[in-house]
Order: sequence, then structure tokens, then C-alpha cells
Amino acid sequence: KTRFITPRIHDLANLLSFLSIISTLITQGKRIIKNIFIKVGAREPDITTNHFIMRLPYLITNDAFILLVYNSRVNTLDFTKIKAVAFDIDGTLYRTWKFNIRMPFYFLPRSFFFLKYGLVRNIMHKTPATENFMEVQAEHMAKKLHCSTQEAKERLDKVIYKGLEKKFLHIKPCKGVLDFIKRLKKNGYKIGILSDFPPEQKGDIWGIRDFCDVVLGSEEAGALKPDATPFLKLADQLQLKPEEILYVGNNHKYDIVGSKNVGMRAAWIALPLPFWWWRKSKIADITFSHFYQLEEAIFGDVKHDSE
Repeated sequence: KTRFITPRIHDLANLLSFLSIISTLITQGKRIIKNIFIKVGAREPDITTNHFIMRLPYLITNDAFILLVYNSRVNTLDFTKIKAVAFDIDGTLYRTWKFNIRMPFYFLPRSFFFLKYGLVRNIMHKTPATENFMEVQAEHMAKKLHCSTQEAKERLDKVIYKGLEKKFLHIKPCKGVLDFIKRLKKNGYKIGILSDFPPEQKGDIWGIRDFCDVVLGSEEAGALKPDATPFLKLADQLQLKPEEILYVGNNHKYDIVGSKNVGMRAAWIALPLPFWWWRKSKIADITFSHFYQLEEAIFGDVKHDSE
């Protein structure tokens, strides 16, 4: 026999109340989105109720709010003047947490060394450009470890430069970044890499190196970001003016401030945090969280090889 359960009055009231809240959220959300686009002078999007409902999960996780923020920033950037897009690697082409979860067993036995190394890197970030970068870094490290410069150099090579290589073998890049770079290349953009750590530490950089016109390490240039030297050397090797380059990075202090100081355009990839924690950059031309957003900002849509 089929049992029919008669709903209680307060259950129906709760359901109606919930549906009313959802209806209000959809209506107000559509209105807010349209008002923001009108305010920044962008073309008002055709937002249907079904489309908004489909985007609702992303709205809750801040995706929609990030889209609104980056669209408001895009209107200040003329992409017809951009001839190259250059990328940082660590924390930009891959998520930092993917590296961090592989580090505890490697880090703990060497925690004292990494602590001293962090202090030395802070010094090197403030050190003017020098042709003997590796030597100067080793000298600072030797003072922290109370050893000879040669020993410090050997330990740096063993623990940092060669020791971390294998950690990147199983790390996957950010979703969509390779397709995005392929599309940039196909549309005539030059591609550059500028990283504070040696790019060769990441092998072929998940297949991205093959599409690059310039691959440069800041240490090779003689100074770490945000010093102007590596950014200007990148522009020189790309044979472009700094203002013709869009630099993409995750570290605001080093990537965004450094690139803007030499006249480059900057795109800041920020963590996809909930909108009440998330903030946009005041100086970056674009603030985004996923590469499909940057792709859409440049090309107006998102396409992949499989489509």
C-alpha cells in the first residue's frame, strides 16, 4: 500500500519562505549585476533567470563576484596595445597549495635551513641588481648558517635548486592555462616567463615552455622582483616596450608592484576566496581568480582545442 504523508503546516510555511528567499536572491542578484555593468560603462549582459541559477553555486564561492570585479577593471585596459603576455610561475601557473602539501616531510628535517633561507631571500628581494647574485646570496646564507660561502652555495644547490625539482613532477598546472597560452600564441601574442626561481627547475613548465618566446629567471637577471631589472630585461628580450606587456602574477608585492613600476600592465591572480574575504588590487589592471576569466577578458569568450 502507498502511504501518503500529510505535510505539517509549519513545514509548508518553511518551504514557501525558502522559495521566497531564493526568488528574491535571483531577482536582486540580476539587478545588482546589471547595475554594476551599467556603472562601469560595459555592455549590459543578457542575464536570464536560468543563467543566473546556473551561476548561483559560483556566486556563493565568490566566482561571480570576482567576475564582476575583473570586468570592471578590464574596461580600463586597451588590449589592442598589448603585444605580449608574460607569466610568473610559482603560485601563478600552479596553485601554491599543490606544492605545500608535498613539502612537510621534506621541510621538517630541514626546517632550520628553510627558516634561514627565508630570511636571506627577504634580504635579496631588497638588494640592488648585481652580476654576482648567486655569490651574494651564498654569502648571506653563510652568515646565517655560520659556514663558508662555498658550503652555503653547495647546500643551497642541494636543498633548494636540485632538491625541490622532483616536487614539481606530479603538480598539475592551473586549469585552462595551457589552452589559454596556446590561444594567445595562435592570435599573435608573444609569450614570456619571468620567475624568481629558475624556470628550468620545472622542466618544460607543463608544456608551456614550447610556446614561450622568452624564459627568464630573476636570479639570472641579477635581482629578484620587485626590482626593475628583471622586468626590463624581460621587455628587452621580448623586444617590446614595457607598456606593451601584460604581466600575470600572484604575489602583489613582487609581481604586481614590480611590473607596474616599470610601466607594464598587470593582471593579479588572487585566491578564489569567499567574497567577504576577497579583495581586488588597487593598481592591477585586472584582478581575477581563474584563467578562463582572463581569457574571456582578452578574447570576449572562452574556447578550448576540444571545442
